[in-house]
Amino acid sequence: MAQGKVEICGVNTAKLPILKEAEKEALFEKIKAGDERAKEEYIKGNLRLVLSVIKRFGASNENPDDLFQIGCIGLIKAINNFNTELDVKFSTYAVPMIIGEIRRYMRDNNSIRVSRSLRDTAYKAIYAKENYIKRNMKEPTVQEIAEEIGISKEDIVFALDAIQAPMSLQEPVYNDGGDALYVMDQISDTKNKEEKWVENLSLQAAMEHLSDRERHIITLRFFEGKTQMEVAEDVGISQAQVSRLEKNALRTMKQYLS
Repeated sequence: MAQGKVEICGVNTAKLPILKEAEKEALFEKIKAGDERAKEEYIKGNLRLVLSVIKRFGASNENPDDLFQIGCIGLIKAINNFNTELDVKFSTYAVPMIIGEIRRYMRDNNSIRVSRSLRDTAYKAIYAKENYIKRNMKEPTVQEIAEEIGISKEDIVFALDAIQAPMSLQEPVYNDGGDALYVMDQISDTKNKEEKWVENLSLQAAMEHLSDRERHIITLRFFEGKTQMEVAEDVGISQAQVSRLEKNALRTMKQYLS
Protein backbone atom coordinates (compact mmCIF):
# COMPACT_ATOMS: atom_id res chain seq x y z
CA MET A 1 0.00 0.00 0.00
CA ALA A 2 1.36 3.39 -0.96
CA GLN A 3 2.21 5.85 1.83
CA GLY A 4 -0.75 8.01 2.78
CA LYS A 5 -3.19 5.80 0.91
CA VAL A 6 -6.11 4.51 2.97
CA GLU A 7 -8.82 2.49 1.32
CA ILE A 8 -12.31 2.07 2.70
CA CYS A 9 -15.01 0.34 0.71
CA GLY A 10 -12.59 0.38 -2.23
CA VAL A 11 -12.29 4.20 -2.07
CA ASN A 12 -8.81 5.72 -1.91
CA THR A 13 -9.44 8.40 0.71
CA ALA A 14 -6.18 10.16 -0.13
CA LYS A 15 -7.57 11.07 -3.54
CA LEU A 16 -11.00 12.31 -2.48
CA PRO A 17 -11.75 15.75 -3.98
CA ILE A 18 -12.15 18.87 -1.86
CA LEU A 19 -14.85 21.21 -3.12
CA LYS A 20 -14.64 24.98 -2.70
CA GLU A 21 -17.72 26.86 -1.50
CA ALA A 22 -18.37 28.30 -4.94
CA GLU A 23 -18.20 24.81 -6.46
CA LYS A 24 -20.63 23.47 -3.86
CA GLU A 25 -23.14 26.23 -4.58
CA ALA A 26 -22.89 25.69 -8.33
CA LEU A 27 -23.33 21.94 -7.97
CA PHE A 28 -26.34 22.34 -5.70
CA GLU A 29 -28.07 24.53 -8.26
CA LYS A 30 -27.62 21.70 -10.77
CA ILE A 31 -28.79 19.12 -8.22
CA LYS A 32 -32.02 21.06 -7.63
CA ALA A 33 -32.52 20.99 -11.40
CA GLY A 34 -32.28 17.20 -11.35
CA ASP A 35 -28.68 16.76 -12.53
CA GLU A 36 -27.65 13.29 -11.23
CA ARG A 37 -24.04 13.72 -12.36
CA ALA A 38 -23.76 16.88 -10.26
CA LYS A 39 -25.24 14.99 -7.31
CA GLU A 40 -22.65 12.23 -7.68
CA GLU A 41 -19.86 14.81 -7.79
CA TYR A 42 -21.26 16.53 -4.70
CA ILE A 43 -21.38 13.23 -2.84
CA LYS A 44 -17.74 12.48 -3.71
CA GLY A 45 -16.76 15.97 -2.61
CA ASN A 46 -18.27 15.36 0.83
CA LEU A 47 -17.04 11.83 1.54
CA ARG A 48 -14.36 13.29 3.80
CA LEU A 49 -17.24 14.48 5.97
CA VAL A 50 -18.41 10.88 6.34
CA LEU A 51 -14.86 9.79 7.20
CA SER A 52 -14.59 12.43 9.92
CA VAL A 53 -17.85 11.22 11.44
CA ILE A 54 -17.04 7.51 11.52
CA LYS A 55 -13.81 8.28 13.41
CA ARG A 56 -16.06 9.06 16.37
CA PHE A 57 -17.18 5.44 16.39
CA GLY A 58 -13.64 4.03 16.37
CA ALA A 59 -14.13 2.49 19.82
CA SER A 60 -17.05 0.38 18.59
CA ASN A 61 -16.68 -3.13 17.22
CA GLU A 62 -18.42 -2.21 13.98
CA ASN A 63 -16.67 -2.73 10.65
CA PRO A 64 -15.42 0.67 9.35
CA ASP A 65 -16.50 -0.28 5.82
CA ASP A 66 -20.06 -0.87 7.06
CA LEU A 67 -20.10 2.42 8.97
CA PHE A 68 -18.78 4.25 5.90
CA GLN A 69 -21.57 2.84 3.74
CA ILE A 70 -24.23 3.74 6.30
CA GLY A 71 -22.69 7.20 6.68
CA CYS A 72 -22.96 7.67 2.92
CA ILE A 73 -26.69 6.93 3.16
CA GLY A 74 -26.97 9.70 5.76
CA LEU A 75 -24.99 12.01 3.47
CA ILE A 76 -27.33 11.34 0.54
CA LYS A 77 -30.38 11.96 2.75
CA ALA A 78 -28.83 15.25 3.84
CA ILE A 79 -28.29 16.28 0.20
CA ASN A 80 -31.88 15.35 -0.67
CA ASN A 81 -33.33 17.40 2.20
CA PHE A 82 -30.93 20.34 2.47
CA ASN A 83 -32.50 23.79 2.08
CA THR A 84 -29.99 26.19 0.52
CA GLU A 85 -32.15 29.18 1.50
CA LEU A 86 -31.33 28.73 5.19
CA ASP A 87 -28.25 30.41 6.64
CA VAL A 88 -26.66 27.05 7.51
CA LYS A 89 -23.59 25.38 6.07
CA PHE A 90 -24.20 22.02 4.43
CA SER A 91 -21.69 20.34 6.75
CA THR A 92 -23.52 21.78 9.77
CA TYR A 93 -26.74 20.22 8.50
CA ALA A 94 -25.27 16.95 7.24
CA VAL A 95 -23.14 15.81 10.18
CA PRO A 96 -26.06 15.24 12.61
CA MET A 97 -27.90 13.30 9.87
CA ILE A 98 -24.87 11.11 9.18
CA ILE A 99 -24.43 10.48 12.91
CA GLY A 100 -28.13 9.66 13.25
CA GLU A 101 -28.01 7.17 10.40
CA ILE A 102 -25.00 5.41 11.92
CA ARG A 103 -26.58 5.35 15.38
CA ARG A 104 -29.76 3.80 13.97
CA TYR A 105 -27.68 1.13 12.26
CA MET A 106 -25.74 0.40 15.45
CA ARG A 107 -28.93 0.34 17.50
CA ASP A 108 -30.64 -2.10 15.14
CA ASN A 109 -27.54 -4.30 15.09
CA ASN A 110 -26.81 -4.06 18.80
CA SER A 111 -25.69 -7.31 20.42
CA ILE A 112 -28.13 -6.54 23.26
CA ARG A 113 -31.27 -7.52 21.40
CA VAL A 114 -34.49 -5.69 22.10
CA SER A 115 -37.58 -7.90 22.01
CA ARG A 116 -39.75 -7.73 18.90
CA SER A 117 -42.76 -6.53 20.88
CA LEU A 118 -40.79 -3.64 22.42
CA ARG A 119 -39.40 -2.65 19.04
CA ASP A 120 -42.88 -2.76 17.47
CA THR A 121 -44.28 -0.57 20.25
CA ALA A 122 -41.46 1.94 19.84
CA TYR A 123 -41.89 2.15 16.06
CA LYS A 124 -45.68 2.54 16.40
CA ALA A 125 -45.07 5.43 18.79
CA ILE A 126 -42.55 7.04 16.43
CA TYR A 127 -44.91 6.79 13.44
CA ALA A 128 -47.81 8.12 15.52
CA LYS A 129 -45.66 11.06 16.61
CA GLU A 130 -44.67 11.88 13.02
CA ASN A 131 -48.29 11.70 11.83
CA TYR A 132 -49.44 13.87 14.74
CA ILE A 133 -46.85 16.53 13.91
CA LYS A 134 -47.95 16.54 10.25
CA ARG A 135 -51.59 16.99 11.24
CA ASN A 136 -51.19 19.47 14.10
CA MET A 137 -47.82 21.15 13.42
CA LYS A 138 -46.69 20.55 17.00
CA GLU A 139 -45.12 17.83 19.14
CA PRO A 140 -47.56 15.43 20.83
CA THR A 141 -47.36 14.49 24.49
CA VAL A 142 -46.72 10.88 25.48
CA GLN A 143 -50.35 10.71 26.61
CA GLU A 144 -51.58 11.82 23.18
CA ILE A 145 -49.39 9.18 21.51
CA ALA A 146 -50.74 6.57 23.94
CA GLU A 147 -54.33 7.48 23.05
CA GLU A 148 -53.48 7.39 19.35
CA ILE A 149 -52.08 3.83 19.33
CA GLY A 150 -53.97 2.37 22.31
CA ILE A 151 -50.88 1.55 24.39
CA SER A 152 -50.17 2.80 27.91
CA LYS A 153 -47.77 5.72 28.15
CA GLU A 154 -45.58 3.74 30.56
CA ASP A 155 -45.10 1.00 27.95
CA ILE A 156 -44.34 3.60 25.27
CA VAL A 157 -41.67 5.30 27.39
CA PHE A 158 -40.11 1.93 28.23
CA ALA A 159 -40.08 0.83 24.57
CA LEU A 160 -38.60 4.09 23.29
CA ASP A 161 -35.92 3.99 25.96
CA ALA A 162 -35.06 0.39 25.06
CA ILE A 163 -34.19 1.20 21.43
CA GLN A 164 -32.12 4.29 22.17
CA ALA A 165 -28.33 4.19 22.12
CA PRO A 166 -26.86 6.00 25.15
CA MET A 167 -25.37 9.44 24.39
CA SER A 168 -23.54 11.90 26.58
CA LEU A 169 -24.99 15.40 26.83
CA GLN A 170 -21.41 16.65 26.53
CA GLU A 171 -20.85 14.82 23.22
CA PRO A 172 -20.01 17.26 20.41
CA VAL A 173 -22.45 16.93 17.54
CA TYR A 174 -20.55 19.10 15.09
CA ASN A 175 -18.15 22.02 14.90
CA ASP A 176 -18.92 25.18 12.99
CA GLY A 177 -16.66 28.23 12.90
CA GLY A 178 -14.47 26.93 15.72
CA ASP A 179 -17.30 26.58 18.28
CA ALA A 180 -18.25 23.01 19.16
CA LEU A 181 -21.99 22.43 19.53
CA TYR A 182 -23.02 19.75 21.99
CA VAL A 183 -26.02 17.45 22.43
CA MET A 184 -27.18 19.51 25.41
CA ASP A 185 -27.35 22.59 23.14
CA GLN A 186 -30.03 20.90 21.03
CA ILE A 187 -32.33 19.78 23.84
CA SER A 188 -35.43 21.77 24.70
CA ASP A 189 -35.22 23.10 28.24
CA THR A 190 -38.69 21.90 29.31
CA LYS A 191 -37.76 22.06 33.01
CA ASN A 192 -37.07 25.77 32.78
CA LYS A 193 -40.26 26.22 30.81
CA GLU A 194 -42.37 24.51 33.46
CA GLU A 195 -40.84 26.58 36.25
CA LYS A 196 -41.82 29.77 34.40
CA TRP A 197 -38.63 31.75 34.77
CA VAL A 198 -40.49 34.74 33.31
CA GLU A 199 -41.94 35.33 36.79
CA ASN A 200 -38.47 35.69 38.29
CA LEU A 201 -37.99 39.45 38.54
CA SER A 202 -34.23 39.28 39.09
CA LEU A 203 -33.78 37.44 35.81
CA GLN A 204 -35.93 39.95 33.99
CA ALA A 205 -33.78 42.73 35.39
CA ALA A 206 -30.65 40.91 34.21
CA MET A 207 -32.16 40.54 30.74
CA GLU A 208 -32.46 44.32 30.48
CA HIS A 209 -28.67 44.37 30.11
CA LEU A 210 -28.85 42.28 26.91
CA SER A 211 -29.19 43.40 23.32
CA ASP A 212 -32.60 42.94 21.66
CA ARG A 213 -31.37 39.89 19.74
CA GLU A 214 -29.79 38.28 22.83
CA ARG A 215 -32.95 38.91 24.85
CA HIS A 216 -35.06 37.34 22.11
CA ILE A 217 -32.81 34.26 21.95
CA ILE A 218 -32.83 33.79 25.74
CA THR A 219 -36.62 34.10 25.75
CA LEU A 220 -37.03 31.46 23.05
CA ARG A 221 -34.46 29.10 24.58
CA PHE A 222 -35.30 29.23 28.29
CA PHE A 223 -38.80 30.66 28.56
CA GLU A 224 -40.37 28.90 25.57
CA GLY A 225 -38.18 25.77 25.71
CA LYS A 226 -37.05 25.82 22.07
CA THR A 227 -33.93 24.08 20.78
CA GLN A 228 -31.05 26.05 19.30
CA MET A 229 -31.98 24.83 15.81
CA GLU A 230 -35.56 26.07 16.27
CA VAL A 231 -34.26 29.41 17.52
CA ALA A 232 -31.90 29.64 14.54
CA GLU A 233 -34.82 29.17 12.14
CA ASP A 234 -36.91 31.74 14.04
CA VAL A 235 -34.17 34.39 14.14
CA GLY A 236 -32.77 33.62 10.69
CA ILE A 237 -29.17 32.86 11.64
CA SER A 238 -27.07 29.70 11.98
CA GLN A 239 -27.18 27.45 15.03
CA ALA A 240 -23.51 28.23 15.66
CA GLN A 241 -24.37 31.93 15.87
CA VAL A 242 -27.24 31.17 18.25
CA SER A 243 -24.84 29.21 20.45
CA ARG A 244 -22.34 32.06 20.59
CA LEU A 245 -25.01 34.71 21.31
CA GLU A 246 -26.63 32.51 23.95
CA LYS A 247 -23.33 31.93 25.78
CA ASN A 248 -22.50 35.63 25.68
CA ALA A 249 -25.96 36.56 26.98
CA LEU A 250 -25.77 34.05 29.84
CA ARG A 251 -22.32 35.35 30.74
CA THR A 252 -23.69 38.92 30.89
CA MET A 253 -26.65 37.86 33.01
CA LYS A 254 -24.41 35.88 35.37
CA GLN A 255 -22.17 38.92 35.90
CA TYR A 256 -25.21 41.04 36.75
CA LEU A 257 -26.68 38.47 39.17
CA SER A 258 -23.40 37.66 40.93
